[in-house]
Amino acid sequence: MSYRLGVDVGGTFTDLLLLDQTSGAFWRHKTPSTPHDSSEGILNGVTAICGKAGVTPADVEFFLHGTTVATNAVLEGKGARVGLITSQGYRQIMQIARSFVPGGLAGWIVWPKPEPLAALEDTHEIAGRMDAQGKEIAAIDEDGIRKALTALRDSGVEALTVSLINAYLNGAHEARVGELAAEIMPNIPISLSHEVLPEMQEYERTLTTVANASVRPVVGKYVRNLRDRLRGNGMAGSLSLLRSDGGLMSSEKSEEHPVSLLMSGPAGGVTGAIWVGRNAGIKNILTLDVGGTSTDVALIENLEARRQRTTEVGHLQVRASALDVKTVGAGGGSIAYVPELTKALRVGPQSAGAVPGPVAYGKGGTLPTVTDANVVLGYLPENLLGGTFQLDREGAKKAVQTIADALGIGLMEAARGIIDIVNENMFGALRMISVQQGYDPRDFAVMGFGGAGPLHVNAVAKLMGSWPAVSPVSPGVLCALGDATTRMRTETARSFSRRVSDTDESSVIAVLEEMAAQTRKELLAEGVAEADITSLFELDVRYEGQAFEVPLSIDPEALRKDGLKGVTARFDAEHHRLFTFNMDSAHELVNLRAVAMGPALELAAPALEQGDGNPAAAKIRDHQLWDKDKMVPAVIYDRAKLRAGDIIPGPAIVTEMDSTTLIEADCTGTVDHVGNILIHLA
Repeated sequence: MSYRLGVDVGGTFTDLLLLDQTSGAFWRHKTPSTPHDSSEGILNGVTAICGKAGVTPADVEFFLHGTTVATNAVLEGKGARVGLITSQGYRQIMQIARSFVPGGLAGWIVWPKPEPLAALEDTHEIAGRMDAQGKEIAAIDEDGIRKALTALRDSGVEALTVSLINAYLNGAHEARVGELAAEIMPNIPISLSHEVLPEMQEYERTLTTVANASVRPVVGKYVRNLRDRLRGNGMAGSLSLLRSDGGLMSSEKSEEHPVSLLMSGPAGGVTGAIWVGRNAGIKNILTLDVGGTSTDVALIENLEARRQRTTEVGHLQVRASALDVKTVGAGGGSIAYVPELTKALRVGPQSAGAVPGPVAYGKGGTLPTVTDANVVLGYLPENLLGGTFQLDREGAKKAVQTIADALGIGLMEAARGIIDIVNENMFGALRMISVQQGYDPRDFAVMGFGGAGPLHVNAVAKLMGSWPAVSPVSPGVLCALGDATTRMRTETARSFSRRVSDTDESSVIAVLEEMAAQTRKELLAEGVAEADITSLFELDVRYEGQAFEVPLSIDPEALRKDGLKGVTARFDAEHHRLFTFNMDSAHELVNLRAVAMGPALELAAPALEQGDGNPAAAKIRDHQLWDKDKMVPAVIYDRAKLRAGDIIPGPAIVTEMDSTTLIEADCTGTVDHVGNILIHLA
């Protein structure tokens, strides 16, 4: 038997899901994260989950991992010190940037400009130039290059970026600088822009390559340490990491291109939601991934997640494919407080995290959090993780009472206020990826997962008008399920700046097929069989004169059948949906990309035993919870004992090992054939 192990490291818990590829049986486990060294928490989880399944780590064929190591390095400013080699006249490229200030007019006054990832004193110019067609018009000066590299080495840089003008057309000069750098600074990772991002626009190419170099030492150390510890624990299977675009890459490749991991963590939940939606027959989904620190939201249409050509982490925006995921600082550990100046209740983005955590966890936390408010209101019973984790309700009450005293209101009103505010924060994030992108949220279901997602999904569905509200099976470890069920993916890009009227299908297809062969070769080198590889094309299109483009995915057969006219028609439709207008200007192709994907895991969710609609057999006990302005009777159910077709009237709480689902008073939950709880208005 072969097993796949998905591992997702969150701010509070590390989630694991072990999957038997033959039978579809799975085991799940949650263990506290270890922020000082994530691999420690992972090893604890691997030992525990293998023990549950009665297997050894040696039986795990695929270890699939979503990580926030690269993300945290950027957010916390803990990336490496980067040296930058540029062409003459481009030394200030990182400082000039795009002269874009976020926010309104006040941004010019109050926005603190972030420090570039490569400092000016660590940036050196070299002679040599390629023209706009990729032809050499000035040779490089090797003596000058050696001098610049020696100065960078002696100054103590920890990573090197080489980004020369027009290198995306001809990378020969960059390659030579890389060879010299390997001689002069042999122990320093080197990132070449024509390998990381072979696309036009010098600043974006340089920024993306510098970001890649910045996180390479951090990610490389983490990946090597994790790989060594897993091997030492007896695991001989392949180790892959989840890319920002929802695909997988080998751990070795991730050491070279960690910029593709910046949104690795949130991508797992989206791929898991697609797997659940496919088995449940739900095609349009708004995802609500609520963890201990933040909430991630995304939009899935026809079981395809929206992708974007930029990855944003804090102030950093790099040119790397990613799932279109928005994040807000609203999670179970988000801290509630009342500022002295405004006397208005606020929730987040500060979080109690894993250490010390919410007060109810009994680990030394003293500040009131969203989790504490849920405990006070009765939405979160005192027993978590199947009874192995006891919550301190009295401690939670004392913490939330500080908010009530500051506002001059009752304890329950204060707790409910905390929940209402955090729900509104989630609602705002969902509007960003639906209404503001031209989608009607009423055409979508909302799927809540993560440790706290099912607690909030019912209330958020009301705000959005999106039904049903879905609590999937094992919602607390759905990100780990996404890691375990996704597929290998790689891509390459090339700039192709031409009017559509000045080129033809055959020229475009010839370039795309050359790129497709390159990506297929990469997957073959990683052990994927030729017959299992699927190729797709992506084209960035814009109207002539525009400063931005719209990415379109297209399969090779459709491109050959419909030609470039089909591409421009699709672009017009997408542009109108996004911006409500089209232009009479000529169409331009900007960038071409070829994507290669490995085999999808064709694994159906196991069917649930059919019931008679009565969930009485799953009842644990009667309960009381807060609804509107008073405590009302409710029932607590054991999810493991529910059967297909069971109808659960609200208010009710459904508990399981890794999460808790709240069904509100005016709603009803129905268990579908694979165990998902579908909540509708009664």
